[in-house]
Amino acid sequence: MKLAWMFPGQASQKVGMGLDLYENTSLGKKYFDQANDILGYDIKSIVFDGPDEKLKQTQFTQPAIYIVSVILGKLLIEAGKFPSAVAGHSLGEYSALTIAEAFSFETGLSLVQVRAESMYKAGESIPGSMAAIVGLEDDHVKTLCEKNHSGIVVPANYNSPGQVVISGNPAAIESMIITAKEEGARMAVQLNVSGAFHSPLMASARESLAEILDSTEISDTLYPVYANVSALPITDGNEIRGLLLKQLESPVLWSKTIQGMIDNGFEPFIEVGPGKVLQGLLKRIDRKKQSLGIGTLEEMNNYV
Repeated sequence: MKLAWMFPGQASQKVGMGLDLYENTSLGKKYFDQANDILGYDIKSIVFDGPDEKLKQTQFTQPAIYIVSVILGKLLIEAGKFPSAVAGHSLGEYSALTIAEAFSFETGLSLVQVRAESMYKAGESIPGSMAAIVGLEDDHVKTLCEKNHSGIVVPANYNSPGQVVISGNPAAIESMIITAKEEGARMAVQLNVSGAFHSPLMASARESLAEILDSTEISDTLYPVYANVSALPITDGNEIRGLLLKQLESPVLWSKTIQGMIDNGFEPFIEVGPGKVLQGLLKRIDRKKQSLGIGTLEEMNNYV
């Protein structure tokens, strides 16, 4: 059995997530307490008590999901469960790399903090937007983006066949929503995000992330990590460094990533972290493949 672990990105957060881990496991308490010290603010109160609107802010969402996902992954490993390979969607790639021991929890959280705050600031300085396009071929969406002259707009997430998230200037996103509907999209809807993630509009975030990545020791991984940028398995620490920086402005090739894992014989797929987003995408990629979600202590205990 070749187990594939998947780690979620933004939009999987929920107020109260991880409270069971904090209250009932020594590792959960340790990591949340460490996180407060590393981040320099009370992430525990934001995650456990909200409000929801604050937790949804990029600079808080990303560390929160990372913390919960890594705690769950580490607890699974403590219980004797190990992946054969890992992958993470956008932010989730940092969770995956931590579980694969490219870097420690503390180092990963520091990277995530810089990434999240830089992305938030980039969205503040150059307003951007994103939209989900459902029901058009991936290449068709890419071509429509290239033909759009209302501003910068690019595919940001290839989530599953026929489901592409686009990213760019607000005017270009609005124009693309209209165009996509005219072209026969089943759905074209703007997303509630604070910036144009995985697009050239994130360029201003590159310098801060590059600086901390350059000064961070990244080890070769224990398990293959399927990279967002290439959809290919990697283990080399130096290669990981470059791909994490490139990921900031490049599309997440999630559909190709999962299909590649399927082609290489991985099954079942375990979503480690809050929410069920990645299980839903797996069903759209190949509904025959088995998946399981481990987002709470109860779900973990039922699995182990």
